[in-house]
Amino acid sequence: MNETLSRLVDSGVVAVLRGVPADQLIEITEALREGGVTAVEITADTPDVAEKLGEVAGSFDDEVVVGTGTVLDSETARTTLMAGAEFVVSPSLHEDVIETCNRYGAVSAPGVMTPTEAIRGYEAGADFVKVFPAKTVGPAHLGAMKGPLGQIPMMPTGGVSPDNAADYVDAGAFAVGAGGALVDYDAAERGDYEVITETAREFTRVVEAARAGD
Repeated sequence: MNETLSRLVDSGVVAVLRGVPADQLIEITEALREGGVTAVEITADTPDVAEKLGEVAGSFDDEVVVGTGTVLDSETARTTLMAGAEFVVSPSLHEDVIETCNRYGAVSAPGVMTPTEAIRGYEAGADFVKVFPAKTVGPAHLGAMKGPLGQIPMMPTGGVSPDNAADYVDAGAFAVGAGGALVDYDAAERGDYEVITETAREFTRVVEAARAGD
């Protein structure tokens, strides 16, 4: 297994950070790390995303695997990879993004909703697929796709919370992606990063328990 993909598996939860203020980014990432979430995806529509990727990648070394999300074209993929992103995630299927990631030896994940999209992305060279938006179809949909496509690693994103993360793992997800349900930006604004750490702990506990069959 690719080392970056293995680290995503180890984390079990990928934190999706969108529009995080520069003065909160390191503190939020540290709060997540302390809670056991060691994979962070900074969305490409975040202002100065390349600079922020470099800052996080340089601050945590191998403690946190850093990627970029909401990548819609190969130019953005290359820019963020050069800035330090180790994996690239899209909300939809873009074969040019997958091709660019393969060229630079980076992990890529297109967003998919159907078996056809999943197999197209995987055949194009994606390392895993993001089932998105997961909340509109639920764990049963992911499980139904894993039936004939068990060889494709799948990660649900969109509407995943501690209340349903175990259901997605039980359905076959290798990890889950979470944004607002994981990162409380109001708490960050107050400087109360322990709230984020505790939520991260809850997410990781739920995922670990589901993997163990508890």
